[in-house]
Amino acid sequence: MKRLSWPRWMPVDPYILLLLGTVGLAALVPARGTAAPVASGAATAAIAFLFFLYGARLSTHEALAGLRHWRLHVTVLACTFLVFPALGLATRGLVPGLLTHDLYTGLLFLTLVPSTIQSSIAFTSIARGNVPAAICAGSFSSLAGIFITPLLAAVLLGNSGGGLSTDSLVKIVLQLLVPFLAGQLLRRWVGGFLTRHRTVLGLVDRGSILLVVYTAFSEGVVQGIWHQVSVLRLGGLLVVEAALLTVMLLLTWYGGRALGFDREDRIAIQFAGSKKSLASGLPMASVLFGTHASLAVLPLMLFHQMQLMVCAVIAKRRARDPRPGDADAGRAIGAPGAVGTGSGPG
Repeated sequence: MKRLSWPRWMPVDPYILLLLGTVGLAALVPARGTAAPVASGAATAAIAFLFFLYGARLSTHEALAGLRHWRLHVTVLACTFLVFPALGLATRGLVPGLLTHDLYTGLLFLTLVPSTIQSSIAFTSIARGNVPAAICAGSFSSLAGIFITPLLAAVLLGNSGGGLSTDSLVKIVLQLLVPFLAGQLLRRWVGGFLTRHRTVLGLVDRGSILLVVYTAFSEGVVQGIWHQVSVLRLGGLLVVEAALLTVMLLLTWYGGRALGFDREDRIAIQFAGSKKSLASGLPMASVLFGTHASLAVLPLMLFHQMQLMVCAVIAKRRARDPRPGDADAGRAIGAPGAVGTGSGPG
């Protein structure tokens, strides 16, 4: 896969600016009244189409070959669905001193969400890591998350997450898993088209995320989400999320070395095992939390922006590391102060 890059003279990736602009647009001109269900329906369709593209792009041969690298995928799944939730539970001690109960619920929910697909692949490619492993790891995590995330939410969030019902699980499966499987089934006929129009379709999936972000933030603005969270609480949440991201980046990098993975595999583990998917998390939250979803997904949205910016810095630095001998393995994530700076693709 051709290594992705963006102009060196550009201090912030354009997609980050678009995401911030989308949040600003939702704050100024939120979808209200009759426009709200239209925006919501469009966002639901966009996510379904996005997972159809994920399924159509994943080669069945690639997926089967990836299964042979089971240690890497088990490591990523363990980071995503075991280590992350354990750290999330540990933040319970910060309530009510630093976090409100609602912010803690949202923070815990973000730790239950599956890993990303698109940005894991992009950053692994930039850093010259094992791209096929990142493709499979992200895809396997998203598929597993369709079932694991609601189950974990039911156990760890209880009534805060609205509980797990057959209806909610069916909605999640219909919106995420069914389109993914449809993409796999139709890949034989649409795979060539997707390959020829990769750039255009890349804009489509990024646009889908923007639409989902606009819809979710619009709902939050209409419900007065920003009046429910003070600036001080928001700052505390950002500090906790920065610490959470730092710990996961360190664990995935040094843990990968301790488990005997080579440099390319460790890069895939670090980017796939330390990130959370907004595309998967938002529709799951809307089903699990219902009308309270806007405040519940605020920590996920903030973490999503933070992980993109920080991982972009790491990927650029990792790309400059010499490959032979993994001589610079000690530079796990650069200086600790790098957290919260930089930019990256969606």
